[in-house]
Amino acid sequence: QVQLVESGGGLVQAGGSLRLSCAASGISRITKMGWYRQAPGKQRELVATITTSGTTNIAESVKGRFTISTDNAQKKVYLQMNSLKPEDTAVYYCNAVDKDWRVYWGQGTQVTVSS
Repeated sequence: QVQLVESGGGLVQAGGSLRLSCAASGISRITKMGWYRQAPGKQRELVATITTSGTTNIAESVKGRFTISTDNAQKKVYLQMNSLKPEDTAVYYCNAVDKDWRVYWGQGTQVTVSS
């Protein structure tokens, strides 16, 4: 059974930090994992991705504040979010891509940043 299980969301004040975690299971040969987010009334957008070789792609809006990392052996991906802003408020979704370009999504975890 394919699963992407996220954890670590919550409510934080502006300027604070949160760390999101995602664990994948049932997916073989993952090539890339990452995080997307969707704010109310907006489209889902890329936050950050990382390949199994360590290549990252970070959205300009979070560069310098968010860091993505991965544990390939454990099929886990992390998102360290610092200096959070109210505009970072969204549901954050974990994403994984396998070698056949199949895309998998987690259920999402809410991040709310109060001003």
